[in-house]
Amino acid sequence: MTSAELDQYERDGFLVLEDFVPPEACDALRGRANELVREFDPAGVVSIFSTREQTRTSDDYFLESGDKIRFFFEENAFNSDGRLQQSKVHSINKIGHALHDLDPAFDRFSRTNQIKQLVSDLGINDPLLLQSMYIFKQPRIGGEVTCHQDATFLFVEPLRMVGLWFALEDAGVENGCLWVIPGGQKLGLKSRFRRAEGGGARFETLDDSPWPEEKLQPLEVRKGTLIVLHPLLPHLSRENRSSRSRHAYTLHVIDASSEYPASNWLQRPAEMPLRGF
Repeated sequence: MTSAELDQYERDGFLVLEDFVPPEACDALRGRANELVREFDPAGVVSIFSTREQTRTSDDYFLESGDKIRFFFEENAFNSDGRLQQSKVHSINKIGHALHDLDPAFDRFSRTNQIKQLVSDLGINDPLLLQSMYIFKQPRIGGEVTCHQDATFLFVEPLRMVGLWFALEDAGVENGCLWVIPGGQKLGLKSRFRRAEGGGARFETLDDSPWPEEKLQPLEVRKGTLIVLHPLLPHLSRENRSSRSRHAYTLHVIDASSEYPASNWLQRPAEMPLRGF
């Protein structure tokens, strides 16, 4: 990375790197994700992803997904009697959270020399791949992701972490692109999402002041673009009511020197430790 790019990341809390991923690599990952969904048997599994009611929807299926490949439905995928309104392939919100370790196609995509060099340039000297998500943002029912900071859900001390958001399709305002608050990482951490005693998870509020959402800026990007996100950067994505999907893949990388608390919702058993590149 250039010094100008590093300065921009430090100032704004994000960086947009166009043409980071070749189109054919985007297509291959999309194809593999669709294969996984077709192979998924949803019988007895109805786990809905929602950032608006995360505590309520944080069931065991979600909380035990740190070392697995699991599937989460869109909030609006079901009708009033609990049946899917459309095909399974067009009802999944996301897949998470260990794709990068358990699926060969996602492993190859996530562990390139280019990504390794990028996180090294950002000061992550001993990188560990923490979690991955494939996000579909389905046509017409793609749910809103409210304004949040990645460090709320994946906290490390010190905060040596970076979020990598890969656009596998063109993303615009119409189909639910990312919105960011430039420089918002300087506001500090507003909340923590912790495991609760007795099961489940809860939010711990650290600062209840409202987000300065008047400063939100859309990041409309082409397929193959990588958006680099500071762990404290406030960002969101709005509902997708268009006829176009907005597939994306996200990866979070931490430094092995940082402490990863047992109170974080995402945990792994000792027999499946985090791995680097």
